[in-house]
Amino acid sequence: MAEITRKQERGNTRRPGGGRGAISFCMIGGEGERIWGGTLAQRARRAFAEHGIRDEIRESDIKTATGPVILLRADAIVDPPLIAALIERPGTALVAENTAGAPVPAAVHAPARQTAAGLALLKTGRGGGFEFARADQLGAGFWKKLRKRQTPYVLLLTPDNRRQVEWRMFMGTYKGATDFVTKYFWPWPAFHLTRALAPLGVTPNMVTALSAVFVVAAYFLFLNAHWWAGLAAAWAMMFLDTVDGKLARVTLTSSKWGDIFDHGIDLVHPPFWYAAWAIGLANTPYALRPAVFWWTLGIILAGYLLQRIMEGVSIRALGLEIHIWRRIDTLFRQITARRNPNVAILTISVVFGRPDAGLIAVACWVALCLVLHGWQLAHALITARRGPITSWMVEQDG
Repeated sequence: MAEITRKQERGNTRRPGGGRGAISFCMIGGEGERIWGGTLAQRARRAFAEHGIRDEIRESDIKTATGPVILLRADAIVDPPLIAALIERPGTALVAENTAGAPVPAAVHAPARQTAAGLALLKTGRGGGFEFARADQLGAGFWKKLRKRQTPYVLLLTPDNRRQVEWRMFMGTYKGATDFVTKYFWPWPAFHLTRALAPLGVTPNMVTALSAVFVVAAYFLFLNAHWWAGLAAAWAMMFLDTVDGKLARVTLTSSKWGDIFDHGIDLVHPPFWYAAWAIGLANTPYALRPAVFWWTLGIILAGYLLQRIMEGVSIRALGLEIHIWRRIDTLFRQITARRNPNVAILTISVVFGRPDAGLIAVACWVALCLVLHGWQLAHALITARRGPITSWMVEQDG
């Protein structure tokens, strides 16, 4: 996922007196500590730029500012989606979640006549005229679009809590509805690799490009019945597919092109892997009979396509992804016939020396999941006729 431009990262520093009514932002206390390969101020500039705010003013000019200003402590980290909520809440002070005792303001949306008071509030912790709010009190329903239930964060970084803050930020990038491999096996190694790559200047697109190499390698290895080597390449690709997205999100360096690059690879390659596996079997003692070959491959490829169509119908007709409708749908998403669970089935089959049985098992699992998803979608469409349906994540969080 491509990097944000240097111009966006720096912002456009100005003195007060610009367009009246336009929101500016100001870092209170300098550039701040470094995290994920950049300073907290650099991170904040990227986050504000994503929401159309590139007008930065100096702390020394706050008292004479003529427009509203969002002030942010230099040691504060605000989850980017919360910036959109804060923009809509003038007069609000966001408090940090990882502090003991009295609420500690980390960011303030100060209207034009309250900028000096906002500065005093962040510097001293005292000042009237602002409504204190935690992240979970901003009504950030848009967060559920990311298919997660974890509350957005407002954190203060110190030398003693760096590892905990990094872990909180990293886990905040995960979706609530995903497969069991991504959910339970990848977080710990992906966290450490992402943490190592960020300070080196490795970009998300570099990671995605490497994963594309493993996609091609796995295809040709499967095609030539090199099962273990092909699976090693496949698992490496699937791991890097997690890392590139996490690296983009924790460093705020995602882009439209990067999203297309990453998701385009994800969408296209699985059918080629299954076809290569089936063809690779032909030159081994485990070759499938012609009828079994075509039925197996046909079910897998048709099921792959139909499941994507069902997911698209759900988003278009219901306004939400079918995997986050009910709790059971989210649980089923962990094992449904998608790439990672299917490759896990193929891996188990190779462990037991029956790569042919693995492909047939994938076909059976795809067929069963297709039936279950069809019933799931039909039930949702019928339920929606009685009124809009909502995700269980929204309902649980109120």
